[in-house]
Formats: sequence, C-alpha cells, structure tokens
Amino acid sequence: MRVLIFDPFAGISGDMILGGLVDLGLDPDWLREFAGSLGLGSVGIDVARVQRRGIACVHVRFDLPHEHAHRHLSDILEIVDRAAAPESVRRRAAAVFRRLAEAEAAIHGVSVERVHFHEVGALDAILDVLCTVAGVEQLGFESFATRAVELGSGWVEIEHGQFPVPAPAALRLLEGLPVRDSGFPGECTTPTGAAILAELTGGRTAPDAFVLHGSGFGAGTRDPEDRPNCLRLIAAEVAQPAARLLLVQADIDDLPPEYTPPALDAILAAGALDAVVFPLAMKKGRPGLRLEALTPESALDAVLAALFRATSTIGARYWPVVRPALPRAESVREWRGQTIRFKQVRLPDGTQRSKPEYEDVVRAADALGLAPFQVRAALEENGVADGDPTS
Repeated sequence: MRVLIFDPFAGISGDMILGGLVDLGLDPDWLREFAGSLGLGSVGIDVARVQRRGIACVHVRFDLPHEHAHRHLSDILEIVDRAAAPESVRRRAAAVFRRLAEAEAAIHGVSVERVHFHEVGALDAILDVLCTVAGVEQLGFESFATRAVELGSGWVEIEHGQFPVPAPAALRLLEGLPVRDSGFPGECTTPTGAAILAELTGGRTAPDAFVLHGSGFGAGTRDPEDRPNCLRLIAAEVAQPAARLLLVQADIDDLPPEYTPPALDAILAAGALDAVVFPLAMKKGRPGLRLEALTPESALDAVLAALFRATSTIGARYWPVVRPALPRAESVREWRGQTIRFKQVRLPDGTQRSKPEYEDVVRAADALGLAPFQVRAALEENGVADGDPTS
C-alpha cells in the first residue's frame, strides 16, 4: 500500500502540505491548472525553492484576487460542489470543511449552520484544502499516517482577538492525534492544517517499518532562527498484513438443495465475507452438503446464528485461518451510456488487472438489448476492462 506519512516536527499548515507535495513530485503546472479550473477567479501560484535553516524546501504561495468575504459552511460546500474536480476530491474536501465547522461550532457554542468562517473561509484556505486532497490523489497515495504534531506556544491574533497557541479550533481538531509541545514560539499548526491532517489520517500513527520511496519538505512562510520551519512528507510502501479470519463449517444431510441459496444469502448478510457449498458423501452412504463461510471474528456470533436459523444443521465447527489478499480498489467508468463498476487488484510485481462487476454487466446488457457475455466481450475488446474509460 502506498502511504503518505506526515512528519509535522515544526507544525503543519495548508501551504506547507502543498510545498511538500510539490517537493515529492507533484507537477507545479498541474497544480496551477487545477487551481485555475476551480472557478475561484484569477488565481496565481508562486512555487519557489527556499531554505529553512539549511533544509531545501518548496514554498507555495497563492496570488489571489482581493475579497472580504465571511462565509458559512453552506457557502463553502457550494464552492466545493461546483469545483471542476473528481467526485472523490470534492467529497474529501467537503469532509475537511465539515470538521472545521464542527470544531468552530463546539468552541463558540453554536450550531454548525451558524458558524461564521473567517480565516478558514478565505480563498487561500479553500484552495489549500482542494489542492491538497486533489494532489494526494494525483500522486497515487492510498493511505495516510502521521507522526506527532508540534503545537507551538504563545499567542496568535485571530478574528476574535488574541488567543493562546494553538488556536482553540486547531486544538480540538487534533483530538485523537499524537501531539507534542516543544515550546516553539508562535503558531506552528493552523486549523486548516489540523483539519486536513485529521481527515486524511483519521489519527493513524506512522508505521514502525516501511519501505521508503521518497521525502519532500514544504516550507512555512516564517523563517525563525530556532528551527527549520517546514513539514516533512514521507512517501512509503507498507505491506498489508494478512487478514486473520475464521472458517465456519457445517455438514448437513437433510436440507433440500433448493434451500441452500437463501441459506448462503442469510450467512453473507450476517457478515460473512464469503460462503460456499459443495456436495458431500456422508456416513451410511447419505448424500449431503458441506457449507463453509469465511468470517471476521467480530461477526462470528451473527454468522453462527444465521447458519442455525437458515439451515437444518444442529452443529458447526470453526477455526482460525490466514488469508493473504491482493490490494484492491474499485473504479467507476461510463460505457455506452451505462455506469460500470470495476474491481481492480495489484499483483506483487506491480501489474494490475481489472474486471467489471457482474451485476453491472447484466444491467447494461438488459438496457442495451445485448447478452451479458457480449457486454463483457465488448468491454475487453475495447480496452475498458483494462483501464481505458474512453471506449
């Protein structure tokens, strides 16, 4: 799994994240094109190589049209919703701003709908969030983790006056994440940076072992003398541990065959990951069947209850198994006006394979007046199943 590890040893902000992504390989021209496509007016982006206490970093600065707007969450969600960005980017960006709104609402004791954004509702904060979530997707990161976040110390000037560092909203957004206080003066972690970090990582801490693929440094605007004011991003590969599951098994000699499909459906609905049935020669020469279900331990009781309820068995057995699995994902593509979901897996050598979901193939075949096997053959012939969404 391709993982982006945040190392906010001097704090984190939106511009620091973007600078780190560019240093990791995000194309500045792609970033400019994406920002220009968002419909936020004439947006310029200055990308500069700078030094922060001897560390070469990238600093990203937006050149924005002047505005004086105080936005509510609904205003920002409207901007996000109409952005020319993939649906996954808009969904994640909206989640970041909802986190911000919930934190502000809790601090001020008002409803989320009444939260009046100030600094985080400005264009640069909106761009920070949208460009970050689009940038990590552009670079192909599948998971995110963080090391301890530097809090900073002292006081910061915000809309409501002087407040202790970290700002109350930033502190609330960092709940559940590892933090540290090294006594660095000034605001090290901004609410925008904290919200992005919380949404992407969900509080997951950096793994102990990983394969290092690269690192990037994103510079903050200030250049204090006591520390390198930058964020380190680490691109890593982390092996997914094999899942530990339970195999549930029952041998049955008195269940009419026509009742096995609903039994399998009930077991799957109870939480089993897979369920199969196959014929069996039982004692006294009786024909029977063996039903097997693969289930997480958390679903064992529900699966056993479904097994006893949906079949005539009076007993079952189970034992732990290990299931190595290939990394998988789902994509959605349009073909002849039909929406087709595809399962994608990545093999150990890095190659990928893809196949369309059976239910979507059948639905598309019915809509187009074709046989399902013809739809599957056409998808493969035109390259759609191999990843070409334009055929």
